[in-house]
Amino acid sequence: MAVRIRLARHGKKKAPFYRLVVADSRSPRDGRFIEMLGTYNPMTDPADVRVNEERAMHWLKEGAIPSDTARALLRRVGVWDRFTEGKAAKA
Repeated sequence: MAVRIRLARHGKKKAPFYRLVVADSRSPRDGRFIEMLGTYNPMTDPADVRVNEERAMHWLKEGAIPSDTARALLRRVGVWDRFTEGKAAKA
């Protein structure tokens, strides 16, 4: 089972609100997910990003692959940099 970290869209028309979720890669965008890691609200200035960093690190270490947008959000909060540093230290 390929596990992905990606965004699930919520909110209404022209007012998007996203959840950062861990989901099976075969499930639909807004469908079933395994765990919710955080939220992203692009409508605020600046955009509001909240991530449970401990759980995000757990899933990255387990092999979950983030989408491009999810990786950018994880980089913004610093989770991706900590993950890649830990990965480089092991090698």
